[in-house]
Parts: sequence; C-alpha cells; structure tokens
Amino acid sequence: MSPNETGIVQAVKEHYGAIARGEQSGCGCSAPLAVAQAIGYTSQDLTIAQQANLGLGCGNPLALAAIQPGMTVLDLGSGAGFDAFLAWQRVGSTGRVIGVDMTDDMLERARKNAADLGASNVEFRKGTIEALPVEDASIDLVISNCVINLSTDKPAVFREIHRVLKVGGQLAVSDLVLLKPLPPEVEKDVNAYVGCVAGASMLTDYIRMALDAGLADVSIPQIVPSSKLLVAYGLDKQKPTSSCCGASLPDHWMYEAASAVASVKVHGRKL
Repeated sequence: MSPNETGIVQAVKEHYGAIARGEQSGCGCSAPLAVAQAIGYTSQDLTIAQQANLGLGCGNPLALAAIQPGMTVLDLGSGAGFDAFLAWQRVGSTGRVIGVDMTDDMLERARKNAADLGASNVEFRKGTIEALPVEDASIDLVISNCVINLSTDKPAVFREIHRVLKVGGQLAVSDLVLLKPLPPEVEKDVNAYVGCVAGASMLTDYIRMALDAGLADVSIPQIVPSSKLLVAYGLDKQKPTSSCCGASLPDHWMYEAASAVASVKVHGRKL
C-alpha cells in the first residue's frame, strides 16, 4: 500500500470513528432519519434498526435483494449495523448475519445495538473489506452500502466477495459511481474521499472489476441520478459551507462532484 493509500485508509477510519462517537455527521448534512427515508428506507426499516441509523449510505441494498429465511448474509463496512439488522429480520432465527468493519468505535456501537435488539445471530467482526475475516464459500448474500467506493483496492474487494460466496451466492450492493470524471481538485482531496465522492470509480470500471473477479450475471437494477442525491443530503436548497461533510474544498465542490456521481444498485452471483 502506497503512503497516499495508507493516508486515505487512516482518514477514513478517523472520519467514521468520529461519526460512531457522535462527534461528526455522516456524508450528508441532513438528519439521519431524513437521509435514510430519502435513499429508500421505510418507516418500518427505521423502527427495526433504531439507533443503528447514522444517516450514512447512498441507497438501500436490501430493497431489490433476493433474501430468504435461513440465509447467511455478509455486510461489508457494516458500521453501526443498520443494514445488518434489517437483514437479520429477514433471515429469521435460522439465518445468520455477519458484519465486517475496520473501525473500533463502529464495532463497539454495532455490538451494543445488537445486544439491545436481542440479535443473537448477528456478529460483527473487525477487518477490512480487501481481506475479509470470513471463511471461503460460506456466504449466501453479500450486501454493502456506499462502502466499496471508499476502498483503495476495489479489485481486491470484488475478489474477496467472490471467494466468500457459496456457489449460487449473490451480491447486492448500493454504491456511488462516476458517470464522468471528477474535477481534479475534488479527485485529489482526502476529505472528498472520506465524504463518499472522490473514491468512486467510473461505472464501466466498477462493472469490469466485478466481472474480472469472477462474478456473473452482473446487472444494474437501479440508477439514482445526482440531483436526487443532493435532495437526500439536504443540499438542494442551501449552499454547503466548508465545514459541511468535513470538506476542505471551496463551497461549490459538492455541486460539481454531484454532477459526475450517481448511486447505483449492482447485483451479481457466483456460478
């Protein structure tokens, strides 16, 4: 890992650790409830997940996922456990959910949330999504919400997804991708990276990495344009300040970036 990549990883850990401790807001500047509803979660989802909703994410990866009772589900970058707990409700008592996160504060918060919910078949493990602490061919469904774009080695992430999936196992993620290149000043800014923008890949590259890893039947069942992302994060009616979302760039950077970004759902399977 290069010094620049090491710096990005550390910045991501510090950023999301601060969110877990309640010292900083997520990628958006709206209240967590409003953000979650805007990107596709229902009132019932929010009731189930309770304190696990931190206003992060760019979509609901479970909205179009084929998830059944008894499945083993893996959540990449599980944070406080929001999507993991929604998956837990759907896999039932015979299923299992594993969350993987590299941030100690997030893991502590997720484990407390699991205890509060009585989610005894939900487990949170410390690790990176480029080297998952998960057994080969042990997972029925991999989910992730706006996390793969933060990785400095996305091909490794997709190879790991392929490794841990059972034959016939599926991938269902929500993520940010680029429809055109970012402005250079945004692409180089670490704060834009941890703010879920600068780490995004071109959509064609994202799909190619999934296919190169061996995933098949890759599809994009949903694309949400950047204009709706601005609404979701409360930036459509007010100009963000330089302190909003942890950005150190000029005030207009979020708007410039949003014109290049879309939120997509990506599905695939291991044959």
